[in-house]
Amino acid sequence: MLTIGQLARAAGSTAKTIRYYEHVGVLPRAPRNGSGYRQYSRADVDRLMFVRRARALGLSLVDLKALVGDLEGERCAAMRPRLRALVSDQLRLVHQRIDELRSLERELAEIHQRLMMMTDTR
Repeated sequence: MLTIGQLARAAGSTAKTIRYYEHVGVLPRAPRNGSGYRQYSRADVDRLMFVRRARALGLSLVDLKALVGDLEGERCAAMRPRLRALVSDQLRLVHQRIDELRSLERELAEIHQRLMMMTDTR
């Protein structure tokens, strides 16, 4: 069993984040030992890593709560279409951001070139 601090270190998170995720229902509430301390397993590390990756993809807490609920209910097959749709949406947004960044890069390169030419003529 792991303490909340050990779980946080293992998953690259913080105890505060873990407590928040438990509070909003993204992570199930951890069982407690006789002293009242939360106890976590290795499976909780994997679950927290999944949540962190999903959040990094931009999934909302509402979507995550539904997905984690499906995982808890062991309905992984039922979860796949929803997860695929969420990931597809995020992928589309990433491609859009890349296009916008490429456009900005071209504009900045043009401005930089003009500034270099101005400096060279003086």
